[in-house]
Amino acid sequence: MDETALSLGTIDVSYLSASAECSISRCKHSSEEWGECNSRPTLFRSATLKWKETLLSRKRPFVGRCCYVCTPQSRDNFFNASIPSLGLRNVIYINETHTRYRGWLARRLCYVLFVQERDVHKGMFAKNLTENVLNNSRVQKAIVDEASEPSVPGSFAQTDPKAINKVKKKARKILQEMVANVSPALIRLTGWVLLKLFNSFFWNIQIHRGQIEMVKAATEMNLPLIFLPVHKSHIDYLLLTFILFCHNIKAPYIAAGNNLNIPIFSTLIRKLGGFFIRRKLDQSPDGRKDFLYRALLYVHIEELLRQQQFLEIFLEGTRSRSGKTSGARAGLLSVVVDALLSNATPDVLIIPVGISYDRIIEGHYNSEQLGKPKKNESLWSIARGVFRMLRKNYGCVRVDFAQPFSLKEYVNSQSQKPVPAPLSLEQALLPAILPSRPNDTVHEGTEASLPNSRDITSEPFRRELISNLAEHILFTANKSCAVMSTHIVACLLLYRHRQGTDLSRLVEDFFSMKEEVLARDFDLGFSGNSDDVVMHAIHLLGNCVNITNTSRNNEFFITPSTTIPAVFELNFYSNGVLHVFIKEAVIACSLHAIQSRRYRNGTNGASPSLISQEHLVRKAASLCYLLSNEFTVSLPCQVIYQVCHESVERLIQYGILLVAEQDDQEDVSPSLTEQQWDKKLPEPLSWRSDEEDEDSDFGEEQRDCYLKVSQSQEHQQYITFLQRLLGPLLEAYSSAVIFVHNFSGPVSESEYVQKLHRHLISRTEKNVAVYAESATYSHVKNAVKVFKEIGVFNQTKQRRDTILELSTTFLPQRNRQKLLEFIMSFMVL
Repeated sequence: MDETALSLGTIDVSYLSASAECSISRCKHSSEEWGECNSRPTLFRSATLKWKETLLSRKRPFVGRCCYVCTPQSRDNFFNASIPSLGLRNVIYINETHTRYRGWLARRLCYVLFVQERDVHKGMFAKNLTENVLNNSRVQKAIVDEASEPSVPGSFAQTDPKAINKVKKKARKILQEMVANVSPALIRLTGWVLLKLFNSFFWNIQIHRGQIEMVKAATEMNLPLIFLPVHKSHIDYLLLTFILFCHNIKAPYIAAGNNLNIPIFSTLIRKLGGFFIRRKLDQSPDGRKDFLYRALLYVHIEELLRQQQFLEIFLEGTRSRSGKTSGARAGLLSVVVDALLSNATPDVLIIPVGISYDRIIEGHYNSEQLGKPKKNESLWSIARGVFRMLRKNYGCVRVDFAQPFSLKEYVNSQSQKPVPAPLSLEQALLPAILPSRPNDTVHEGTEASLPNSRDITSEPFRRELISNLAEHILFTANKSCAVMSTHIVACLLLYRHRQGTDLSRLVEDFFSMKEEVLARDFDLGFSGNSDDVVMHAIHLLGNCVNITNTSRNNEFFITPSTTIPAVFELNFYSNGVLHVFIKEAVIACSLHAIQSRRYRNGTNGASPSLISQEHLVRKAASLCYLLSNEFTVSLPCQVIYQVCHESVERLIQYGILLVAEQDDQEDVSPSLTEQQWDKKLPEPLSWRSDEEDEDSDFGEEQRDCYLKVSQSQEHQQYITFLQRLLGPLLEAYSSAVIFVHNFSGPVSESEYVQKLHRHLISRTEKNVAVYAESATYSHVKNAVKVFKEIGVFNQTKQRRDTILELSTTFLPQRNRQKLLEFIMSFMVL
């Protein structure tokens, strides 16, 4: 098989630096013909690829299509059959062919000419923003209300013209920070500077031409566009504006945190379309809501939408410190939804954006993951960062624009759906953790009793709609993120070859894993010969990887560094590929949970090798709920049990799970333990649609079947790999439960998180931890959050802090022990 035939797109620059090229020339495994390799087959190729050789056909998957359930009309808009075939383009590769001129001088001045020809002018952007906002009736009312508030609580309030003028000055001062003053000339100048800078420290910045064509088609609708990218680096702010500028698309107004409101730098950001908002809307000393600031922010966003401006909003609120997509903070998104509902604009087009880096310019977030406080941004730190960037190379960048969809269509589709009762984490998990508790049966999918629950004026429905919309957007943006070479190499070194491996074996597994990624309809952010790309990734990972030259066949031996910062950094990049295998990893860990329980408690007449598919799906669903703050496996419009069921079916298709023969299934009856456990979970387990014909054989398909795990060595190794992917998370959560055993409360949440984090770091330093990366600060925060949601802790607000104390449910030691056993059951020790 010729690997060169598998190239997934043309890039404009070579992957290899001089040092990497020198190294690869000495590598033993340098053949491009995989058929010439006599080494043993890799676990990925053997485990799952054989069945789908005809499906691959070496085509790049097209990612980012919008939801066919919630936005079926938008799915047909802006897309046609030729879009996926348009291929990739390196945005920072500019020459004379990208301008109207030719010749020697055009080649020398191509950057200047290209920037000068971009379509950007003052008339494209908002006018009279400050005055329009101040004259709005809502802002006027907020000004009067604040001026009328008594200075002393309990005293008589009266409207004083001087007080009103004072509040107006305050409102104008707030707007000076909030309102951007876009300068087309500075946008052009910055475009030229970024072309120079990006070419100096990035190999390339790849975008898909078809995705850009969809965005351009959306701009012709004369509607406001909302770009919602994942947030991984400070460079995200400039990257999206730069790409749109290069394609003659109007620059968006960018919502940035006021931590970036730094002298000189803030002026530059405002003139490029950035506007600063508080990270916490209510920052008054007494903790009261700042209604004036809220009114100004709401009307400002509404005015931008009314003038058909584009917005860029980071739903995560802050950069991801873990490499995974963080939870949504939908404050600004709720303002956009409210503006649509108030008819400020006829519609809004939503565009999720995925961004992937070989290496982020920050390098890593180890100091924060080790528990050190985040350093405030300053002009000096920004200058140092720029100089540091100029001395290094950060590899490749990939930006993916998902298909635009209509917010109006989404809202209408949600209002017409049946209303399922919301299922809290406590309702979903407690029956599985404490099956002996009475009256815990939950019924997912039951209709809500409120007759007007789908009325848009209903606050519960509004909150549910915005929450689901935010999850929808983040899920799509995350799924659109391309997998980079550093992601795959870091993942293989941590969870396949943690003790090290020969370079040739690493290259083989890399090749097979990239094929696995493509087969699951995720895209790659690289192309080329696997030998070269692996060396490129190792070069970028730097001190996280150790390379030694063994005497055996003069082969290079690659091992991951075992220091805590190095493991944290590898884990950060490894998480870039976690979303590809997460569903299968959940099923693999659930298989272990069921089998270990069988061996521990006996089979009670059931065959020890047979597993109920329905029981496996339910077990997997409970693990998804437990780790719901770490990742998302499904869209809000999907049933989590259906997603787990489809994942089981996929493993059956791979041949990793085998359906038992009919004779074997008839001899099996569920054990008493499984029957009791099932009674506590939602009934019935059905995925039938309303459109299904009553006479269909769907009921026969729903009959539970029993499965066996393939015992082939390749499949067992693949299952082990999947289980290791979730090992750090499960170890962090189980260690957190052990720490709860010694809980002495009440205690403030911030203090408790710090103590728990020090405990996990101590376990890692003493080499007690199986996975050093289990001690990251993000795992600690998510574990405490889950414990609050499932009812381990009761929380009370005191001023600006949260006080934790054990709930009555988990006050008995035996219930905490059951929680520990529940989590440990999924973990392979």
